[in-house]
Amino acid sequence: MKKEKIIEGFLFACAAITLLTTIGIIWVLLSQSFSFFKEVSVWDFLTDTQWTPLFADKHFGILPLLTGTLLITVIAMLVALPLGLTIAIYLNEYAPKGFRKVVKPLLEVLAAVPTVVYGFFALVVVTPMLQKLIPGLSGFNALSPGIVMGIMIIPFISSLSEDALYSVPKSLREASYGMGATRLQTAFRVLLPSASSGILASIILAFSRAIGETMIVAIAAGQQPRLTLDPTVPIETITAYIVQVSLGDVPHGSLEYRTIFSAGLALFVFTFLLNNISFWINKKYRQEYE
Repeated sequence: MKKEKIIEGFLFACAAITLLTTIGIIWVLLSQSFSFFKEVSVWDFLTDTQWTPLFADKHFGILPLLTGTLLITVIAMLVALPLGLTIAIYLNEYAPKGFRKVVKPLLEVLAAVPTVVYGFFALVVVTPMLQKLIPGLSGFNALSPGIVMGIMIIPFISSLSEDALYSVPKSLREASYGMGATRLQTAFRVLLPSASSGILASIILAFSRAIGETMIVAIAAGQQPRLTLDPTVPIETITAYIVQVSLGDVPHGSLEYRTIFSAGLALFVFTFLLNNISFWINKKYRQEYE
């Protein structure tokens, strides 16, 4: 009995650490942001189209940073989603077992590469290549880090989606083949709907990973917050701005320093809302196919 209580207490402590860490993060963001919003109105923070807290003419509108974050994330998902799902379908339906066992771990290595390496790859390799294809493309832009970030998150989609497809009962495949369906028809009309819950979970994970990425955008996207959807110009994301201020040039405790907490709070709320929307969609799909 004592051993069981010790194990139970240990498991409870592990769960409590996770909960307390989350509460601590929320408390720090809220407490520091409260001091910030004493001097800057929430309305200006949400509606101003300029973000220049480090300039002489100070503006504290979060929209340019949110737009930059969303722009690069969308580019990354446009790259990762079709490639990741195609790879998952190929490995699950077409590739020989030996090939699958070799290629899948190699794909997952992409997720282990340090993001600073991806950042320099985007700046030194991808951007010059794109400049040859797109005349006038800036040396710092949203397109290059978005593409590289998409490559980075491919394993999140391909690996988890392939696992979800692999878990679909063989009886469904055999029934589809028995009705005269081809492999392609079976993959898209039977397997994908059946594995939709796991696939959506992989997409949610990849989306959240892209939103929170720091080093790639800090190196290759530039540090010019602007309200634009043009991927060919320099932009700045929330995480890149937090890195910029955290380097130590801004006095600790100043209004400019507290902007990183308000920006972090905005990112937290943005991610929280997206995850809840994704959870609702995931739950709806489960109910439809159960």
